[in-house]
Amino acid sequence: MRLSASLGLSGLALLLTSCAALAPAPTNQLSFFIVSAGSGDGANLGGLAGADQICQARAEAVGAGSRRWRAYLSTSAGPGTPAVNARDRIGQGPWYNAKGVAVAMSVADLHSANNRLSKENSLTEAGTIVNGRGDSPNVHDILTGSQADGTAFAGEADRTCGNWTSNSEGSAQVGHHDRQGGGADPTSWNSAHPSRGCSQANLQATGGNGLFYCFAAR
Repeated sequence: MRLSASLGLSGLALLLTSCAALAPAPTNQLSFFIVSAGSGDGANLGGLAGADQICQARAEAVGAGSRRWRAYLSTSAGPGTPAVNARDRIGQGPWYNAKGVAVAMSVADLHSANNRLSKENSLTEAGTIVNGRGDSPNVHDILTGSQADGTAFAGEADRTCGNWTSNSEGSAQVGHHDRQGGGADPTSWNSAHPSRGCSQANLQATGGNGLFYCFAAR
């Protein structure tokens, strides 16, 4: 672009300001978060479809609703119904938190020791830190119903609170978003231990609040 010599510094500044105003805003990279609030009915999320809708609504609230969001939750097999693995629901990555930090580059990376999931990086859709061990209240238990590799549990034990439809029967396998605490695998982000029960009160008593992870599948 050829500029007139008579434009002057003030004119040039005005031109640059106008161009900047017309430039597109940076793309919202948000593709991973912990929901800032769950269903409010314990682990009864309305099944996978209901959990996905919660993810979508939370994303829309912060301007990221154009992506297809999926809850990181596994379900158990039933009569004529196969199990669903959380790892198979969430796309291929990479995934970024609300601060633009890459937490994992792929499904394999997410389920490896190389992921960057932590209390500081596993943020809500609004970019806030979720209370962990040592905070009051501690809500570091995140619903997943999954084994450490992101797959569903086999067998008769219910680790999904009736495939996320019950607030009264079964229990939920949870992870620790802050990577610390108790349980069989306290540093696991997705498979630390089962919850005490499925009601909101039982989840809170175990150290949670019915929160779960959401990933942009595309």
